Amino acid sequence: MDDKDLLNTSEELYEHYKIVVDKGQNPLRIDKYLMVRIENASRNKIQKAASNSCIKVNGIAVKSNYKVKPNDVIQVFLTSEPRDIEILAQDIPLDIVYEDEDVLIINKPAGMVVHPAYGNYDKTLVNALEYYLNKELIGNNVENYKESKTYKSPLLVHRIDKNTTGLLVVAKNEMAQTFLAEQFFYHTIERTYTALVWGDFSEEEGTIDKNVARDTKDRKIMAVYDDEQVGKRAITHWKVLERFGYITLLQCKLETGRTHQIRVHMKSIGHPLFNDETYGGNKILKGTTFSKYKQFVENCFEILPRQALHATTLGFIHPTTKEQVFFSSSLPVDMTQVIEKWRNYTNNKNL
Repeated sequence: MDDKDLLNTSEELYEHYKIVVDKGQNPLRIDKYLMVRIENASRNKIQKAASNSCIKVNGIAVKSNYKVKPNDVIQVFLTSEPRDIEILAQDIPLDIVYEDEDVLIINKPAGMVVHPAYGNYDKTLVNALEYYLNKELIGNNVENYKESKTYKSPLLVHRIDKNTTGLLVVAKNEMAQTFLAEQFFYHTIERTYTALVWGDFSEEEGTIDKNVARDTKDRKIMAVYDDEQVGKRAITHWKVLERFGYITLLQCKLETGRTHQIRVHMKSIGHPLFNDETYGGNKILKGTTFSKYKQFVENCFEILPRQALHATTLGFIHPTTKEQVFFSSSLPVDMTQVIEKWRNYTNNKNL
């Protein structure tokens, strides 16, 4: 949903989305509801679309404060013609931590994009889930299996970066998706990450409370802003787990969940993630210039060719049982190997 598609509603409008609200849906503002259901849709863009009469419910234009009800038929119109990305079912192995009728907990590997988009149209987590959830239909060669009554669409409620590993929850029905999305919206989801960052800390723990928005010079990355009117508030609580002199192992607990939040927050306080190319952590930022140390760091970069960040724990209220559930994931091999190398380096007093 691009701003330019909302500017001139005197142009011909095209239906981009048609959503039938689930039977179990509780009353919820339509702007909050559509933030979950539409890819890359911010609340501001949805409100702008509503104010331009581009959102209809049961054939009638509604404002952004309209509360959706079960079986509502929502249509979203834009001035540009739809550009669909077909979700291909691909038999890609998944590390499934837990599964029931409502949710899937996935342990995502490094290098896997979560959702198809420009430059990554296949081999994503969603492609793998499309196959996994419908492998019986696909295996039976059901023609147009997506039109089958038993077809299941993977429903995302959050993401983690391509080269970040760890836990991610996927909804298996619309009721679960909306229920989980509300928890993300109101920041009641419990999430901790394990991160290896450059530099040492004078304190054992702290909090970063800085707004995050797209960088004005490079729209592909994020930046922090002191102006409260710019971006969205982002809060990261960090705690030292282990010190290695030139780098530190941290636990980071998210109170909010902005794009690249931990990565850009840590950079903003002078502690970018180890080998985070996007935010400057792929250079030797602390330590000596001796060739032996340089070789040691470069060896670590080879073992861990990505930002050192892992989604370690995930807790939420289950959509059906309404009970708190909690999941954890061990650090991947690349991070454990690098941590052990730094631990040995420190213990041998080579710093």
